[in-house]
Amino acid sequence: MPGKRVPGRPDLNRLRVRFGKDGRLAHLGHIELLNTIMRSIRRADLPFSVGNGFAKRMRIQFSQALPVGAASCGEYYDIYLTERIDSAWALERLVASTPTALAPCEAAYVQGRLPALEAWLTRSDWHITLYGTGDAFCAQGLDLALRNLREQGSINFMRGDKPRTIGLDDTLVSWGLQDVTDGRREKAIQMDLQTRSSNLGALRPAVLLDAAFGCPSLADAALASLRVERCAQWHEQPDGSRLDPLAESLLV
Repeated sequence: MPGKRVPGRPDLNRLRVRFGKDGRLAHLGHIELLNTIMRSIRRADLPFSVGNGFAKRMRIQFSQALPVGAASCGEYYDIYLTERIDSAWALERLVASTPTALAPCEAAYVQGRLPALEAWLTRSDWHITLYGTGDAFCAQGLDLALRNLREQGSINFMRGDKPRTIGLDDTLVSWGLQDVTDGRREKAIQMDLQTRSSNLGALRPAVLLDAAFGCPSLADAALASLRVERCAQWHEQPDGSRLDPLAESLLV
């Protein structure tokens, strides 16, 4: 089934593909994205493997879902192939069959016994541009709000109609802020954010920023809009170092 490890199948070849999600498709939902990618793989005529279940689903794994509204230049999927075809040729076929705004840019074979992508990629880098108004709307005020949230330790928020809580001790790694001007009426802040995910959940940038703008240091500020892009995903190793999903040590 999609998203699962494929045990006991050394005959399958695990092709890892990096792709982007152009800003024009920022509001494309995760299920729509998955379906589009799988249709593109079929159009590329790659020798993909299917599961043994009734539905005969394509053996494919995706990295963690992007929040709706976010773009990316660092998304991944693993497609299991029954033949080891040339990875450069496979990438060429995928580029030709995939919408430009989701076009893959890199592909290589990785070790088949690696854990599923969604659980294995535990670190994310984000680049965010915030637009807003008010004298308190500035990098210094946002930095103070984020520090207060980190001291608080968790955020309570609504996911649909259900209350949720996310801890910040592990999920909020670091941030950097800078006031900028880009010709718009609203003030602008550029933010570089690093987050960590685990079995307990993943921190979404919008959830963090909604909570920040509820803090006293930003009481006189209003967030008008934001642009969110995931720049990279990594596997965090036990020593704290980060491993690129297409690192040389993973390739076969």
